[in-house]
Parts: sequence; C-alpha cells; structure tokens
Amino acid sequence: MWYAIEAVLALLLIAVAFYFGIQYRKKVAEAQIGQAETKAREIVDDALKTADAKKREALIEAKEESMKLRNDVDKEIKERRSEVQKQEKRLVQKEEALDRKNEQLERKDNQMNRKLEEIERKNQEISQIHEKKIAELEKISGLTTEQAKEVLIRSIEDDVKHDVAVMIKENETRAKEESSKKAREILTGAIQRCAADHVAETTVSVVPLPNDEMKGRIIGREGRNIRALETMTGIDLIIDDTPEAVILSGFDGVRREIARIALEKLIVDGRIHPARIEEMVGKATKEVETKIREEGEAATFDTNVHGLHPELIRLLGKLRYRTSYGQNVLKHSIEVSHLAGLMAAELGLDVRVAKRAGLLHDIGKAVDHEMEGSHVMLGAQLLKKYHESRVVINAVEAHHGDVEPESEIAVLVQAADSVSAARPGARRETLENYITRMEKLESIANDFKGVEKTFAIQAGRELRLIVTPEQVNDDEMVILARDVAKRIENELEYPGQIKVNIIRETRAVEYAK
Repeated sequence: MWYAIEAVLALLLIAVAFYFGIQYRKKVAEAQIGQAETKAREIVDDALKTADAKKREALIEAKEESMKLRNDVDKEIKERRSEVQKQEKRLVQKEEALDRKNEQLERKDNQMNRKLEEIERKNQEISQIHEKKIAELEKISGLTTEQAKEVLIRSIEDDVKHDVAVMIKENETRAKEESSKKAREILTGAIQRCAADHVAETTVSVVPLPNDEMKGRIIGREGRNIRALETMTGIDLIIDDTPEAVILSGFDGVRREIARIALEKLIVDGRIHPARIEEMVGKATKEVETKIREEGEAATFDTNVHGLHPELIRLLGKLRYRTSYGQNVLKHSIEVSHLAGLMAAELGLDVRVAKRAGLLHDIGKAVDHEMEGSHVMLGAQLLKKYHESRVVINAVEAHHGDVEPESEIAVLVQAADSVSAARPGARRETLENYITRMEKLESIANDFKGVEKTFAIQAGRELRLIVTPEQVNDDEMVILARDVAKRIENELEYPGQIKVNIIRETRAVEYAK
C-alpha cells in the first residue's frame, strides 16, 4: 500500500518536475521532449509495476497473518472442546457410581429392615422365654420377683460398700503418706534449726564439805541443827559415809535449791545454830526468788515472747527447778516454743502466738505440787486468770489430748511437745520402769484374739504384732491396730508416740516329687 502511495507521489513529483522542465526547456530542448516523454512513460510504468508488486506482497502477508490467527483460534477451540468432553465423561462416570451406590444402599436398607424385623421377632421370643424362666425361678426359689430384687440389691450394696471401703482406705493411706511426708519435712527442718541442750536432773543435790568435821557441826547437839534446817526448808539432809559431802533429797526443786544455798552459806560462815540457820534460809529464799524471776525473764527474751503477766514470768522461772522424767521443764518449754514457732512459720501461721503457747504449755507444773489437779488443768486456770488468749489456753488444754484442739496452733504445740520429749537423751527412766512398760506393752497386745506373737522394739516406741492368718483377715488388721493403739493410750503413760505394726502372712508350700 505504502509502495503504491510512494509511487503515486513520485509520479506527481515527476510530472510536476516534468512540467516545469518542459516549460523551462520548452524553448531550449523542444527536441528532447519526445525522449523525455518516453522516459517518463517508462518511469511511470516501472512505478506502477513496483506499486502492484508491493500491493500483492502486502495482501499475501495479510492473508498469511489471518490464516495464522485462524489456526490458533481453531487449536484453542479444539483444546477446550477436548477438556469439556473429558469433564462430561467424568461427570457421567460419577453419575454411574452414584447410581451404583444408591442401589447398594437400597439393598442394605432392605437387609436392615429384614434384620430389624427378625430382631423384633427374636426379642418377643426372648421376652416370652424370660417370663417363663422367671416363673420357673419363682416356683423353684420360692421368692417373688420383688423379693429376688431385694436380695440382689442387698448383694450389690454389700459389694459397693466393700469397694467404697477399699477406696476410702486407699485415699486415707495416700493422704496419710503425703501428710506424713510433709509433716516429717517440717518437723525435720524445725529440729535441725533448733539445737537445744538436754538437761537431765535428779531429785538430789550434793553439797561439798571442807572436811568431815563439818558433818558434826551440821548435825548439831542432839541433831538440833539438822532438824532446824530440814524443818525450815522441807528438804531431807542425808549425812552418811560419803566423804566430805552432804546429800540434799527432795522432790521440790525450789526448796532443794534454797536448802543448798543456805547450807553453803552456813559452811562458809562457820556459825551453825538454829537462829543462824533461819537467817541464812531467809537470805537463800530471797536469792532464789530473784533468780526465779531472772530465769523467767531470760526465757521470755530467749523466745521473744513479751507482754506476759509478772506472775506468769515468775512461774516460768520456777520451772527451772522442776523436772519431768529427768528433763528440765523450763528448757523443755523453751525448746517447745522454738519448735512451734519454726513449724508455724513453715505453715504460714501466727509465729508469735505459737511461740507463746509453746512457752506456756507446761506452766501448770510450777504449781501442781502445791494445788490439786493435773498440770494441764492448773495451767489453763492460770492462763484464764491472767487473761491469755483463747488460742493459747486451748493449746495448753489440748497438748496432752485432754480436749480437742480448736486451732492449728494447738496441734503444733502437741507436735513440738512430743518432739522435745522424744529427743534422744531428753528424758530418762529407771530400768525397772522401762522393763515394766515393755512388759505391759506386750501384755496389752497379747490380750487380743488372733495375736500369735508380740515384740516391743525400739525402746518401746514400736509394738510389732504377728497375727494368725486364719483368725485375722486383712480388713480386721486395720481395726485390730486401732484397738491396740487406743488401749495403749488409755492404760499407759509414755513420752512421744508408739507405732503399732501388725504382720499377717499366709504361706503355701508344696513339694514336687
């Protein structure tokens, strides 16, 4: 196309040029007009030929491009038709599969209906047979259906009760193990952190003499000096063959201390007669009273327990001269206070109240030899008199189990009291008492039915029983252990606690021949 246009433009340019040339050369080269016209016609012919050739080439290219586009479109159409045919084929296959599944489901549905009808028929047959069997069983057993149900329910109740008992026992055992473990950790920590001295004392005091001649002066003419000293102090003086020593004997520690101080002063002074004895006993009494108050105040400072009534502080000091199973009661009370405070801190309780209750738990022992009643009852009365808190009073009342604990503090004081009393070397008892207690332990256990052998071990802190398997089963062992422990608590007095351990063993032996 462009070639044709270019050719036309060229022709126009040539014609214009030719015209002007003719005009220009009209006069100059009229002779050459014919040649120029011929040449012009040749040029025009060539241009027309070139334009036609270009036109044909352009048309051919356009046709080729159109054919190419048509082929591409046809190819795409074929591909899409092929894909549509495949999808149609898959849909047909799925429809056929669904038809087959529907047929299978219909067959299964028909089969299920037939089976349900058969099951219903069999259920009716079973119901008829069941009714016949029940009638036969009622006839054979002589029980109606309701009576049989009651028997069955009772049997099931017994089984359930047994299962519940086993479950409760397992839970109790697990709870005891966990609580025992935690309690051991707390007690162990408290014991490790509280290192107290153990002061074991006796009921006698020994006063050294400068020489044996002093014995005669202490006795005096016709024994008047020794009688005066014994009357004023309430303590027995034992003057025997022991060289250069006098023994003071008495259960009241305060009186014994007064007698010891007075006798030492008399020995130093050298003037021993009833009037001088009375004077020295008076001075010794004042010294001991001062020392009692100092000991009570020192105990309150040591345990950081403040605000006590002065009379309670004095009574605490008197415990310095009181012993229980050879254990100094004031030292024991201080140790119980520390132990209770440490355990209260571990459990997040009131440390101040715990230490106060621990320090005052044995306050009744300061007056139990002067007034009637147990030291627990007397201690509670004293604390009520001097307006101590209800928690402290209950801890004192409950530390030996006389009343039920009303707070965690009371339980801690019980534990601390047992720990302090059970420390190795804290308390002592005579060999006769020890043997008697061991024999009594074994005899209590032997009184129970089914007990074959009994052994009191670990210095009487554990009682091991071997029972006859045919007479005592596993459930009865638990009841037997509890009964033995209760009887020991009711009939014996002992420091700490006693473990009752029951062993039941059944053996089957056979020989292969």
